[in-house]
Amino acid sequence: MANPQQMADAIRALSMDAVQQANSGHPGAPMGMADIAVALWSRHLRHNPTDPKWFDRDRFVLSNGHGSMLVYSLLHLTGYDLPLEELKNFRQLHSRTAGHPEVGITPGVETTTGPLGQGVTNAVGMALAEKLLAAEFNRDGLDLVDHFTYVFMGDGCLMEGISHEACALAGAWKLNKLIAIYDDNGISIDGQVTPWFIDDTPARFKAYGWNVIGPVDGHDIDAVDRAIADARRCADKPTLIVAKTEIGKGSPNRAGSAKAHGEALGLEEVKLTREALGWPHEPFTVPPEVYADWDARARGRELQARWEDRFATYRQAQPGLAAEFERRMRGELPRNFAQVAVDAAVAAHAKAETVASRKASQIALEAFTAQLPELLGGSADLTGSNLTNTRSTPPLRFDLAGEVVLTEDGKIGRHINYGVREFGMAAIMNGVALHGGYIPYGGTFLTFSDYSRNAIRMAALMKQRVIHVFTHDSIGLGEDGPTHQSIEHASSLRLIPQLDVWRPCDTAETAVAWAVALQNANRPTALLLSRQNLPYAPKAGLEDISRGAYVLAEAAEVGLARKPQAVIIATGSEVQLALKAQEQLAAQGVAVRVVSMPSTTTFDRQDAAYKNEVLPRGVPRVAVEMGVTDFWWKYGCAAVVGIDSYGESAPASVLFKHFGFTPENVADTVRAVLGH
Repeated sequence: MANPQQMADAIRALSMDAVQQANSGHPGAPMGMADIAVALWSRHLRHNPTDPKWFDRDRFVLSNGHGSMLVYSLLHLTGYDLPLEELKNFRQLHSRTAGHPEVGITPGVETTTGPLGQGVTNAVGMALAEKLLAAEFNRDGLDLVDHFTYVFMGDGCLMEGISHEACALAGAWKLNKLIAIYDDNGISIDGQVTPWFIDDTPARFKAYGWNVIGPVDGHDIDAVDRAIADARRCADKPTLIVAKTEIGKGSPNRAGSAKAHGEALGLEEVKLTREALGWPHEPFTVPPEVYADWDARARGRELQARWEDRFATYRQAQPGLAAEFERRMRGELPRNFAQVAVDAAVAAHAKAETVASRKASQIALEAFTAQLPELLGGSADLTGSNLTNTRSTPPLRFDLAGEVVLTEDGKIGRHINYGVREFGMAAIMNGVALHGGYIPYGGTFLTFSDYSRNAIRMAALMKQRVIHVFTHDSIGLGEDGPTHQSIEHASSLRLIPQLDVWRPCDTAETAVAWAVALQNANRPTALLLSRQNLPYAPKAGLEDISRGAYVLAEAAEVGLARKPQAVIIATGSEVQLALKAQEQLAAQGVAVRVVSMPSTTTFDRQDAAYKNEVLPRGVPRVAVEMGVTDFWWKYGCAAVVGIDSYGESAPASVLFKHFGFTPENVADTVRAVLGH
């Protein structure tokens, strides 16, 4: 018969040993939450250590990711491919036990956590994806999608404002299969939290529309077990279980103090803790009987086998839905997507419309959302400005019982009203992408990307296909003034590794940008779009747009059959300035090439031959973009027409002239570079 106390103490011992060996880490949270972990992982969590990616597994998120040795201990003990040597290499170079859990590095880790509050927000996204997929695919008692999302979180997660954004939405969406367990130990790095954290957390979550259980004794495994069982029975609300714990439980001199939070206990205290726990084993030693109690492999294989049998029956009854489900779970686009993408770009090229690029984005989305049922859109209270809604994406709604409201043709709503919650939206989208089954996109103004930046960074770190639609991309938005006018944001986003940034100049470039974003399965994308109308930029072909930069107009195209004397590089709305400046210079006998560079990040990945073809060596370059100039020197520019101050409140046409974004100024800059 299993010994729950020994199971919990195994977590405590492994955690303090690994942190001590690394002389770095956070032993307190794993030691304090060990009993909670026993209740959840040994009595409720449905998972298969031999197949960490089994679709219908429960999701587990450690939002207080500094306590990473908790999840590493659990994964090792239950039978995942995480041998003891990896625990001994905790926080060491190239180990699978990084300081904070990282998805894709450690089998069984569902999301990368560390920035507090984002884990619970990812969990909200996962629970939302589960609920929507269940509404889409479950049929006639054959439930392919039927799993819970569990999240552990601490005081820090609740202090971060993003937890308010996400948990309020979880209540509004009635995500009853989301169960959060709050490690209420009252300690953070600075000590007892009472001087700075006086929230009535249970009341706060009740106000969000959550089911709240507790406080319960977080060291009473049976009490936590009962609380989880009660939470699982709640049919119309997410649940918060408040578990009172002692940080560093078992440590005679560190338990209950900030000293247990973020530093190794020390060799003497580790020895004393072993004695206090009655754990006589050497470091990194777990008795065979405790391993046997924890081993979840046989049960996991059985759970998965039952699900696979159910899926086989489902496939016979619903072959079309089964095939669609499998495609979606693999993250593959439909076979005809390449043609859909080409058709969208060709149609935009043929129509040559003068529209804002935010409208061009909606036009492209109309084509893509009609063909991709996995596209799940939304906006942070700016739908009418971001234009992220389409005819194929009605608003997502839930009834009073918490069920997804279906459209007349039996479809789910696929456009989410996130409210004014940019950061929450971005991190929820990360959770949706991590769960699988949907490709999330969401919109707000570019200047508000600062609110969501850390979640964008996390999407890039985790290599998730998440698409951010950022409109009102420059001083071109006009009278709203410098609080809303993006100056540094394009350059700032381009600095995030693994994030593709597109600033298209017209409808064709926008369609291509969307197609590339959807095809990039392992990186997020930011689309920077204009509020003001942009004339279509005539172009010979569409083939090279997807390479991030291409020759839009050669000197010969304006009557000068000569090699270019200079190259003007432009993005977005400024491409029109470059084309008009090219005409003015041609009239004066100056041959200039115009390069449209909608995606610097994509262009930077091209081979050297293509880069040299677009930007020939020895030919002076001038960049034009309504943003900070520093970024553009990397391309060897001789001059940059940009803006290194904040904007002003005035009509866009007035601002363009005031800040020098005119064809005349661009032409003058080129002449100055050439010494004319």
